[in-house]
Amino acid sequence: CTCKSWSDLIGSSGFVSTHLHRNVTKHAHVYLLCLHHPNFECQNDNDDPYDIEELQWSLFSNGTFVQFSNLSHPLENTEHYRIYGSSNGLVCISDEILNFDSPIYIWNPSVRKFRTTPTSTNINIKFSYVALKFGFHPGVDDYKAVRMMRTNKNALAVEVYSLRTDSWKIIEAIPPWLKCTWKNHKDTFFNGVAYHIIEKGPIFSIMSFDSGSEEFEEFIAPDAICGPWGLCIDIYKEQICLLCRYYGCEEDGMEKVDLWVLQEKRWKQLCPFIFPWDDWNVTIGISIDDELLMEIRDFDKGVANLYLC
Repeated sequence: CTCKSWSDLIGSSGFVSTHLHRNVTKHAHVYLLCLHHPNFECQNDNDDPYDIEELQWSLFSNGTFVQFSNLSHPLENTEHYRIYGSSNGLVCISDEILNFDSPIYIWNPSVRKFRTTPTSTNINIKFSYVALKFGFHPGVDDYKAVRMMRTNKNALAVEVYSLRTDSWKIIEAIPPWLKCTWKNHKDTFFNGVAYHIIEKGPIFSIMSFDSGSEEFEEFIAPDAICGPWGLCIDIYKEQICLLCRYYGCEEDGMEKVDLWVLQEKRWKQLCPFIFPWDDWNVTIGISIDDELLMEIRDFDKGVANLYLC
């Protein structure tokens, strides 16, 4: 009788929502999920066909980057897979190079279970570009995946997957300002909304798509952003932000990443991230603790390190 009542309690939507809200608020159980070589010191010979790289998934500490535990990948083949979003312990993975028929998996590493999404209904159309994002939409209390696909003639197709119904829906209403030639750059997913940096001629803007209301919006980027190099989009203090490493720092021996946040549909520039200058650092994004996450490469040793600023 006790087991049944506890099972009913744990399975209730109220308990689940309270538990997830508690973990998110306290940043509890936050890890980095990485696909890596089992031996970090190992150097592979790319010219040797018999030197096959065996990769594995592991969880690492969010603050110290220390390896926490190994994970069994849900699929037998661990090569050429990429993470396209994670939320509340669920992870979306698919092919490293996306196609219209790439299999998409929603994976829960904690309980070692996964779900394969149904096949796309656009299987007879050839697409030149496919983008995929995944996350939780608090407004509709559902996990969503948004897939955007473009043809060679710049026609845009958008599909939304619902974990609750385990089905895809085609979005028919595409706004006129997207029916033109544009380039897609980096993207992110926040509170059920997919954000994409797009370039239309000399203008950079942010395209947003709400997977709940199924509405598009466009936000013109700040005037200081004039190129895609060093440009990144992420979440900073529960707000969409733009990171731009284009302009030099006034301090000798230092480098900076400019920061803007989207507040009430307008961009507000904040103090930049400033750090020691290095030839080979790459901005990855913002950590859950609102710190700048960077990769600094050492080409002499053939390795790269993660840094928090």
